Amino acid sequence: MGDLTFVDVCSGAGGLALGLEQAGFTPRLLLDIERYACDTIKANRPRWNVLAADLLDFDPVDHPEVYDVDLLAAGLPRVRSIATMGRRASDSELRLIEATAYLVHAVQPRALVIENVPTFVDEDDFAPIRDFLRQELEHLGYALNWFVLNASDFGIPQDRRQGVLVALKRQWAGSFRPPRPTVQAHTSVGEALAPSLRSRGWPDADRWAAQATELAPTLVGGSKTHGGPDFGPSGTKARWRRMGVYTKSFGNEPPGTDFEWDPSLGDDGLLRITVEQTALLQGFPEHWHFAGGKTARYRQIGNAAPPAVGEALGRAVAEALWEPPLSNAGYTSSP
Repeated sequence: MGDLTFVDVCSGAGGLALGLEQAGFTPRLLLDIERYACDTIKANRPRWNVLAADLLDFDPVDHPEVYDVDLLAAGLPRVRSIATMGRRASDSELRLIEATAYLVHAVQPRALVIENVPTFVDEDDFAPIRDFLRQELEHLGYALNWFVLNASDFGIPQDRRQGVLVALKRQWAGSFRPPRPTVQAHTSVGEALAPSLRSRGWPDADRWAAQATELAPTLVGGSKTHGGPDFGPSGTKARWRRMGVYTKSFGNEPPGTDFEWDPSLGDDGLLRITVEQTALLQGFPEHWHFAGGKTARYRQIGNAAPPAVGEALGRAVAEALWEPPLSNAGYTSSP
């Protein structure tokens, strides 16, 4: 088939796109409504075609490069349960799912990947969304696969479960297999952050890392209506504090030689991790630059799809698309 191509909508900081690039895909267009997210991608991949626009207003007729692509990828804003559908944010999230389905109508990619919350896959509240996508996509010739991945199974030092829909044209769908874990042992928070914590000569870096043997809790970037950078709900903050981490704000730089890590001293003795260190917990390369202030940078990081998960999904899709297409009109979707 030659080089595989993709379009990425709701691209955010580029985590999914970076993973797809590592899997051998070439981007035709990346789209996001947030200016800082677009600036981030442009800073790291200046040759990529990046469009700052609302998916709800996007017309592929004005961007012919999106036609005849192998993959349409969408790391969409997290949907909420039916109980909260009356909220404006939830309505917006559902409209973006609908817009993605309608874009499939127009673009007709050979494969589609949508990444979202794990309950998107099997919770009863989301059955109407799944039914909508099934109805819209099956008559276009796609077979749907729903599954949940945990980023920790792909080397990410974070307990981050993600719900995924992969839809392929039926002639390739029989060859698709969901990604399998790429690591046998999970990477802990301490292992992931130790090199950064040593960078300014902090003498307690290894001592702290030795007791931070858990996976990081799921990072949550929040939204425009949310406050500043946040470690998440109370249960998540409690897990961080058990690792001796300050949870009321992020630090500006790794600790220096004079910082004494001693949780018995209260807040003053807790480690303040930086926004850049949370990017390491998402599996971004250390050199990946994030645009904007602290809040904007953390939102991009917390809302991102870890690149390693994007790579695993990309490789799974590529393996299916590299297979000779079959005449399998009788293929049915997974439940």
